[in-house]
Parts: sequence; structure tokens; C-alpha cells
Amino acid sequence: MQPNPSTTRAPRVLAGDLGSVESGARATLAGWIHRRRVLASVTFLVLRDRSGLAQVVVKDPSTVEQLARLPEETVVEVTGVVCANESAPGGAELVEPVITALTEPALAPPTELWRPTFGAGLPTHLDHAAVTLRHPRHRAAWQIASASMRGFREALGALDFTEIATPKLVGTATESGANVFTVDYFGRTAYLAQSPQLYKQMLVGVFERVFEVGPVFRAEPHDTVRHLAQYTSLDAELGFVRDHRDVLTVLRAAIAGMVEAIGEYAGDAAALLGVELPRVPEEFPVIHFSDALAKVGADLDEPDLSPAHERALSEWATTAYDSDFLAVEGYPMGKRPFYTHPQPGDERWSNSFDLLFRGLELTTGGQRLHRPSDYAAAMARTGTDPAVLAGYLDAFAHGMPPHGGFAIGLERWVGRLTGAENIREVTLFPRDLHRLEP
Repeated sequence: MQPNPSTTRAPRVLAGDLGSVESGARATLAGWIHRRRVLASVTFLVLRDRSGLAQVVVKDPSTVEQLARLPEETVVEVTGVVCANESAPGGAELVEPVITALTEPALAPPTELWRPTFGAGLPTHLDHAAVTLRHPRHRAAWQIASASMRGFREALGALDFTEIATPKLVGTATESGANVFTVDYFGRTAYLAQSPQLYKQMLVGVFERVFEVGPVFRAEPHDTVRHLAQYTSLDAELGFVRDHRDVLTVLRAAIAGMVEAIGEYAGDAAALLGVELPRVPEEFPVIHFSDALAKVGADLDEPDLSPAHERALSEWATTAYDSDFLAVEGYPMGKRPFYTHPQPGDERWSNSFDLLFRGLELTTGGQRLHRPSDYAAAMARTGTDPAVLAGYLDAFAHGMPPHGGFAIGLERWVGRLTGAENIREVTLFPRDLHRLEP
């Protein structure tokens, strides 16, 4: 009777852990053929798995011949003897290997993934993302994103927030001024949600503190390096705030948690991409919108900050506060959604803010209205039919505390960290004005 290979092979070891295995022990690696280097007397197989790279030394002629028939990106299992080698990745390599192909020989990728830098342009990467995302630099960008989401969850969880999951198919298109995608919903018109804003407000009345990590959809016909039609939003909403400054305090804790998580869970990825993690101050420096306009020499009746203004203000914050972050508060009420709370004493301005990070708007947030009478006035002022938002307004009629929240664009965050020239570089499968595939 032939032995069962699954019961006789050595336990699988991740490439990144091979150096911790005792020299002389048998171990099994499993992953993708990252590179083959053929020399006169030896062939090196570099294997890649989720933890990194490992080196396999092949000298047996029949194994060398077998490896020659297995192109790069073929999935294999390799069992051999661990041998210490300071020049190998992780300080150890596998010798005397037995190689088992777990798939048919792989087709050649659209560019050589073993090269330190990605050798193809952005269109090639996006067209073949299922393969080109395997390149260590592309993988690293999303490992930073993954760690950021983990840190966001851990930071808010420590503050007693409840994670929620809200509908992405909605019946009204009145959440903001942004355009929306329409969907045929069993013969009725529905929309892809622009944000979880209305739902997370309603759920403050249930859980008091809530957050969500999920997709949002914007049908704005932007064709720029900083806009997507679908992106990942890190949202939070909390009750019993005094004003928007309490929201800023929680936002600071969330971003500090994201930075800490990158260092803990994606430190190697950050190092590979040369990411300089920001120092998160104990409090974000804050400037009022009207003062910000004056600071950059803009007309004082401007309704918003331009990208050039954001860059100039960030440069000023770096000089004045040694901070990569700057909160701009008090945006004009006319530029904020109907649920925004006005600034007490001067209702031209709002109790809202944008957080700038290294020259780019990263976060929008603020205090919301919470009294039914204020919502009735806001409905009248904006010409909104209360019947359209009946389910939403019902929560306020039954008692809602003062509250506020914020939303962080994940891809923008990662793009600024990595210095990406185009947000699509740090998005797994971008959706924009032109792209629905892959």
C-alpha cells in the first residue's frame, strides 16, 4: 500500500517563519513560484506565500528538470531540510527539496512580478489586477489598508462603539448633493447608498456609539486621480456630544489607532513602500474656515477650499504646529448637508470640519441636528419633503441625544501614506467613470 502523502509530509511552515525552524529539521513550504534562478551547478527557487519569500536550493538533476517545466506563478508544495544561511531570506533556506505542483503550469503574468519595482503601467495593472496585485508592492499597499481598518475597529471598540452594517440599497436619494446610481429594485427605483449617514444617526438612538466599515457609491462624473465612484468609508457616529470638538477627539483616537495598527500588523509593508507614518498629536490643530481663507489669501466669500488651499494650509500646519494634520472647522452652512448643526451665535457657519492630511481632505465630520423642530426648519429651508425621510425623522421624534460623527476615505488615507500619484494604485478593483472590470 502506498503511503498517504498528506500524512507523511512535514508540517507546513510559512516562508516568514522558516528561520525559526531548527536547522536540520524537515519542513514544508507551500506557495507560488516567485522566481527561478538557474546557475551552472545549482538552481534557486524563490517561493512566495502570504508571509513573504523563502529560498529553496535545488541540485538534484531530476528536480532541476522538473522545476524547469514549472513557470513562475505556478502553485507548488516543497518539502525539504531546513538549513541556516544568513544570505537567504529570513536567515534559512530549504535544501534537498521534493517539489509537488498543486496546479497546472501557470501562464506568464503580464509583467515579471519578481522584479523589485512594478514594470508595467497603471492600465496594465488595473486590467490584470487579479494577477498583478500579487506583486509585493501592490500587496503591501492593501496590507496597509487592511491594518488601518483593523486599527479603526480596535480603537473604536475600545471606546465602547458597536459595529453596524447598514443597507447599501436605499429608497431615497436625499442624503447629500452628490449624484446617485439608480437600481431597478423589483420594478421600483432604488439607489446605491452615498453613505451610511442617515442610518448611523438613527442607530445612535439604539446603541449610542456606532461605526461601520463599508462601501459607498458616488455617481459624480469626476475623472481625476483622487476620485472613485466606489470607495471604502470608515464611518463613526456618537451620542451625547457637546459639539463637534468632541467628535474631533474621537476621530483623533481612531486615526492614532490606525497608525499604531499599521506599525504592528503591516510594518514590513510600510517599510517596503517607504511609508513615513505620521505622528498623531494629542489634539489636532484647528483653524476656523474664515481664518483659513484669510491665511491662504482667498476671497472671504469663497464657499469651499480648493485643492491648492488645502495644500497651502497643510504646509502652514507643518511649519506652525509640526503636524501632518489640520482640522478646518466652521464651513459655511450652505455647503453642508441639511442635518448639520449651525455654529451657535453665528448661523452662517456650521459646527462641522474637514481634516486635512498632508495636503488633502481626508475626513469630513461634525455635529448633527437632533431636535425635531430643527429638522422641520431644515426641511423647509432646503425644500425637502419630510414624507421622503419619514423613517429617518421618526427617530428624532422619539428622542435623540446631541450627536455627531465623521467619515474617513480609506483609499485616500492609504494614498497619502504611500505617496501614490493616483488613488487607483491603492484600490483593489477600482470603479470610476470608465472602469467596471475586472
